[in-house]
Amino acid sequence: MDQNSSFSAGTADNSSADSEALAGVTVIVCASCRDETGSDAHPRAGELLAEDTRRAAADDNIRVRTVECLGNCKRRLSAAILRDGCWSYVFGDLTVASGADLVTGAKLFATSTDGLIPWRGRPDSLKRGLVARIPPLDMLKD
Repeated sequence: MDQNSSFSAGTADNSSADSEALAGVTVIVCASCRDETGSDAHPRAGELLAEDTRRAAADDNIRVRTVECLGNCKRRLSAAILRDGCWSYVFGDLTVASGADLVTGAKLFATSTDGLIPWRGRPDSLKRGLVARIPPLDMLKD
């Protein structure tokens, strides 16, 4: 990917996603996130989302990892999708059942030719819940 090229949100054909492309994508789920009530009960809602995401990714070569805090507490359940050498995405306002949406986003990302998760085909939770898009370090100009 040329660091001087412009990025536009194009479409991707996720039907041709192969194991190698998916291996470059990681879904990170905040395991310490609480549900909408703010309960300290365990397992935490973030842990439940991580398990739901692992179940949804079971037949794919998508890495699912957890982290203790993504620092997005005001937007409740949060996750990030990363791809080597591409933009990274942070999402909030997810539910414990958003695992399939995260996997769909990861598949779209894996087959994207412009390094972005395409808008078309993105689940609504990943449209409404977008918190930040972070550029890869090699794109920074100074």
